[in-house]
Parts: sequence; C-alpha cells; structure tokens
Amino acid sequence: MSIAPSSIAVDESRLSRLGRRWSWVAVLVVGLLLFWLIRSALVSTENPNLIPALIFFGAALVPTAFVAFVAGRRLDFGVGTGVVAITGLAGGAIGVTTAGFLEYRTLLLMKFLPMLAVGLIEEAAKLIVPVLLLLIIRDRHPGDGLLIGVASGAGFAVFETMGYAFVELIQSNGDLSAVDDLLVWRGLLSPAAHMAWTGLTAAALWSAAAHRQRGRSIALFVLVYAIAVALHTTWDSLNSDLSYGVLATVSLLLLVYTTHRLAAPRRVPGALMAG
Repeated sequence: MSIAPSSIAVDESRLSRLGRRWSWVAVLVVGLLLFWLIRSALVSTENPNLIPALIFFGAALVPTAFVAFVAGRRLDFGVGTGVVAITGLAGGAIGVTTAGFLEYRTLLLMKFLPMLAVGLIEEAAKLIVPVLLLLIIRDRHPGDGLLIGVASGAGFAVFETMGYAFVELIQSNGDLSAVDDLLVWRGLLSPAAHMAWTGLTAAALWSAAAHRQRGRSIALFVLVYAIAVALHTTWDSLNSDLSYGVLATVSLLLLVYTTHRLAAPRRVPGALMAG
C-alpha cells in the first residue's frame, strides 16, 4: 500500500500551518521560563550584571510573542523571519532614537512638548524602516505591511520599555518589584498600543503602494495615520485604567478588522492536490 505524494504534501502543509499558528505559545512559555531563571539568579546571587538581561527579556517577551501571533494568522505573507527580526531591531532602534531627538528639539523650540506632537513624531518615526522596506521589496503581499508594522512597533515598544525600566530601577533604588510591575504593565499593553497603531498605518501604506498611489488609497493612509495619532495622543493624555482599557479595546478591534480584511482565502485539500 502506497501513500500518494499529494496526501503527504497536504499533511505537511497542515502541520506547517499549525506550527506557525501556535508558535507564539512556545515563544511566550520559553520567554517566561528564561525571565524567571534570570530573575531567580539575580535575586540569589545579587549580581548586577544580570540586570540588563532581566530588563531585556521582560520588555521583549510579550511584543515578541505578539509578532509571532500575527505571523501565524491566515494572511498572505511574502517576507521571511529574517526581515521581520531586522524590522523589529532596526525599526525599534531608529524609531526610538529619531523620536527622542525630534521630541527634544520640539521641547527646546516650543518650551513645552504637546502630547499631539509626541503622537505625530512617534507614529512617523516607527514608519521609517517600513517605508525603507517598501522601497526595497518588490514582491509585495497584502499581509506584509501589517506584519512589518507590528514588528516595527514591537521594537519601538521594547526599547522604550527598557528605558523606562532602567529609570525605574534607579529611582526606586534597585527595587525589582517596581521594575516587575512596570514590565508587566507595559508588556501587556504593548500589543494594543505601539504595535497595533503601527500595524494599522503600515498596512494602509502597503495598500496605497499596491494600488499604485491612487488618490483614494493615499487618502485612506492619511486617515489611518490620523487615527493612530489620535489614539496615541489620547493614550498619553489620560491617566486612568478604564481609559486605557477602552483605548486598548478600540485599537485591537481595528487591528482585528484589518487582519480579517487582509486574510487570504482558505485553500481546501482538493485545491492543493489539484495544483
């Protein structure tokens, strides 16, 4: 009795999709284990050399898992893992540096820093690497903009959280519990903040490029960018758990809606075998 090659191809395709769909769970579990091991070693040895590793894993855990979660959705992606990783690293570093410089210059010029300026600057800074990739990548797929935007937002969130955690560690005189609270709070909110907003704007940017810069697509991108800036500005202007919850819900719902709009049609086994 022989097994048809087409059946093997279908099974391998299903296993591949299943593995990609649930890879975020593995990222989350392994990351939590590493964070716990590093923290336990830091507490038991009191070795300050472990602090950078603790802050890095604490800041990167949820954003990395969320990028893996988005990459496992039923979308048409053309970019590989390497491009996504580089986007997260370069997008975060360039975005945070650019935003920090422009915000500082704005503060010097205006003598104060309006929250609207922060939103405009940071949402633009996070798009620098996605724009560069858009100019380089010719084989563009509908889901690439969303994934690249989420990755760039993740990198920005990681670097920003690491900075806040470092400052909190100094101001609290080395209180690890205060740092833990900050890492957990910012980590849980990151998918509904920087990652969602940049994912939405980058997806709209990719759509505009795919439609050869038609006026309607460009107008849609401007609208989505304005919405991201408005959400960002409102987030920075409020200081209420309820307000953050409402804004997080709105941001994630917009991301879910965009994901469904970009979702690739399901391919049934018969279609696979026919191909």
